[in-house]
Amino acid sequence: MIKPIRLANNNFLSSLDISIDEITHILELSRNFKNKKLNIDLSNKVLGLIFDKSSTRTRVSFQVAMSRLGGTTIDLNPTTSQIGRGEPIKDTARVLSRYCDVIAIRTFDHSDLEEYAKWSTKPVINALTDLEHPCQALADFLTIHEEFLDLKDVVLTFIGDGNNVANSLILCGALLGVEVRIACPKGYEPNPWVIKKAYEIYKNKYLLKITNDPNTAVLGANVLYTDVWSSMGEENKKDEKDKDFNGFTITNDLVSKADKNAIILHCLPAYRSKEITDEAFESKNSRIFEQAENRMHVQQALLACLISR
Repeated sequence: MIKPIRLANNNFLSSLDISIDEITHILELSRNFKNKKLNIDLSNKVLGLIFDKSSTRTRVSFQVAMSRLGGTTIDLNPTTSQIGRGEPIKDTARVLSRYCDVIAIRTFDHSDLEEYAKWSTKPVINALTDLEHPCQALADFLTIHEEFLDLKDVVLTFIGDGNNVANSLILCGALLGVEVRIACPKGYEPNPWVIKKAYEIYKNKYLLKITNDPNTAVLGANVLYTDVWSSMGEENKKDEKDKDFNGFTITNDLVSKADKNAIILHCLPAYRSKEITDEAFESKNSRIFEQAENRMHVQQALLACLISR
């Protein structure tokens, strides 16, 4: 029976923190957890959650994942703890390291996450920052693998803002050798550092394409992926972004230009008629809720690899 292998890196702050072999191992563990072929006992282990941003899937999937492993979770709401009153990160991190076995953090600035990791003696997981959403990318590629079995010839097209999700898809795709196309309006391209890192990883540099034309980006694609146009913290930019992203909606017409067996993904929450139409969202091509479920399975695998003995 397959067993979790301890990750070389003590933290999971970025898709770059794990190797291709470790990604493959996590995805294999995830499938075994999902098929109920694996049982790992993490009783007496504690997961601490620090969420500066609202969350449904990430919060619940982490809590259920830890529960299924036999462990417990403490939800450290910043508004009801000293974190929200300005306690330095280095103090919080050192205290929580003495209580918890692993800490998952959802925050705005990626540098805050790195500060937690610097001072924590226990593993820190990126549960989303403005730069990356690596746990989401793991679930996405598990979903894609379930559909196509072999990632070698898969083309993944992301349509929308070159945000944290797009950044992690690019980096994880580079490690897996998957062709990734990003279609976004001018001025909304993914982080330049992320693009640079991805080109350094890709053996074939033509596998990463950044374009401002969604119609060409979807041609022959196997996966069409989108996300909200205005992320948390961008509420004041909503009207402006709605105008800028006109024409970047996943519609049935856009889907018809992709491969005939293409699937549709969305990391949720979804705003119908904006980044995706209701028809596309509810179509037979959608694997959105399988994708959402897979968050729990990959996080079980990730937790097992970070804290199991």
